[in-house]
Amino acid sequence: MSESENSASPGSKRLCLWRNARILSLAEDRPGLDPIEAGAIVVDDGRLAYVGPEASMPFDAKEFSTVHDCEGRVVMPSLIDCHTHLVFGGNRAMEFEMRLNGATYEEIAKAGGGIVSSVRGTRALSEQELAAEALPRLDTLLAEGISTIEIKSGYGLSIDSELKMLRVARMLEKMRPVRVVTSYLAAHATPAEYKNRNGDYINEVILPGMEQGHSAGLIDAVDGFCEGIAFSVEEMRLVFEKAKSLGLPVKLHAEQLSNLGGAKLAASFSALSADHLEYLDDEGVAAMAAAGAVAVLLPGAFYAIRETRLPPIAALRQAGAKIAIATDCNPGTSPLTSLLLTMNMAATFFRLTVEECLAGATREAARALGLLHETGTLEAGKSADFTIWNIERPAELVYRIGFNPVHARIFKGESLS
Repeated sequence: MSESENSASPGSKRLCLWRNARILSLAEDRPGLDPIEAGAIVVDDGRLAYVGPEASMPFDAKEFSTVHDCEGRVVMPSLIDCHTHLVFGGNRAMEFEMRLNGATYEEIAKAGGGIVSSVRGTRALSEQELAAEALPRLDTLLAEGISTIEIKSGYGLSIDSELKMLRVARMLEKMRPVRVVTSYLAAHATPAEYKNRNGDYINEVILPGMEQGHSAGLIDAVDGFCEGIAFSVEEMRLVFEKAKSLGLPVKLHAEQLSNLGGAKLAASFSALSADHLEYLDDEGVAAMAAAGAVAVLLPGAFYAIRETRLPPIAALRQAGAKIAIATDCNPGTSPLTSLLLTMNMAATFFRLTVEECLAGATREAARALGLLHETGTLEAGKSADFTIWNIERPAELVYRIGFNPVHARIFKGESLS
């Protein structure tokens, strides 16, 4: 991509132009994957001022301080990973071996593995150590053109350790050019010291920890794991009621291993999303669609635990539910740090279309984070977050495996490569 500079007047120095682009805006009013040919993107002080044909651009060439020639490359909104557990200590390679030897997810959890195993590793590390372990994972994702990532707590399971994880997530946003959205996931599992005492754990840790995290500005949303090995619908209702009282949006890990009705609960609280959803029933689909809750599909976890039950894709489509996809990057059931591979998995396992995969990792991922007003599509007024790809057609981003065709990344109007 070539670049040139103009001697513009001081008042127009902030205007930058990316021209000669094949633009896939993924805006809802422009369905399909036909790019805007000979397109132009104008950035004004980090925000999109114009996206469209260069011939229709309402600016004069002399107004731009910098002009970038995209040389006919495909330009898209930057990818968004809307469900991750990026901050944690240690790894769970031993559990991987156990699964290869036939152990189930539930058996591993009951044997002291699973989430509780990561709690020990996470509690043992300082904030600086947790950040140092998370950075390589984050850098791998950023290299694929990601602008925005959601990061959950959930491996602390004490007030101090949960808030420590959230502080680390905020630190990462200062250490790298990335937008971080945090989710408070203390309702992820019950720690050993509260075994068989979920009610006490909710009242003594989850709820007061939520208050403290909210007061400290550490929580963007509240999440939970509604499952037989975690928390019931009624227990999650208590958590969501507290979130609602604090004005915090909610989301939920639901219907991953069984159908407890978690998605319906999430929908009743106008949740941003319900995630996993392999065992989602028709009532849950209808409730989510009516509430506008995004269905976040996580093919990495489906693959890693060798699940065989598919999420109800046809029913979600028919109901008009929005579908997003994410890595679910975590140490146990989705040790995945590639959103490009996630798209391929979503197409291969779940039979999502190329358009659904691309929208699911951009527009709908932004919607699942409550950020569609800010990013996820290329439309005037939004943050200038876009990626320039060395591809001929958008399907290549879904089709190829283990290949990263990023040419350049732009975040908030700044070129990063």
